[in-house]
Amino acid sequence: MHPSDSRIDTPDGAVDSMSVADFSRVLVVGRSPVNRIVVSKIVECSGLKPIAEAPETAAAMLHSCLPGTVVLDGGPDNADCDALLPDIVAMRRRTGRLVPCVILLSTRNGMPDQATLSGVVDAVVAKPITPERLQPLIDRLIRRLHHRK
Repeated sequence: MHPSDSRIDTPDGAVDSMSVADFSRVLVVGRSPVNRIVVSKIVECSGLKPIAEAPETAAAMLHSCLPGTVVLDGGPDNADCDALLPDIVAMRRRTGRLVPCVILLSTRNGMPDQATLSGVVDAVVAKPITPERLQPLIDRLIRRLHHRK
């Protein structure tokens, strides 16, 4: 059975995210195929299933697999994945929760100051991407999601 086959509507009309999102899946989005591979390998070390996509094809995958986490490689100006943000916001609105969790891979430290990213990104990991920086964050976000069940 696919996770979206067992949707449960809540009284306010939102869809219960625990019955929709697949917390074992992580959508990895970025222009660089090398970065997508590196991040996917780190995700696998956490025991999760990565799905690597270019920004142009990521929206279709977001809606078809309903991942519990999305990792966005923002590129040099943190804008490479901006086209996907409305889809993530819509998914969160539908579920009534902050699912999927969103991690931004950035050239800068700290939370993004851009208005388009500030309400969507849950955590930022500064580049260069290393297992020591990314894996503990993924593990922590997944634990937090499981405690909300």
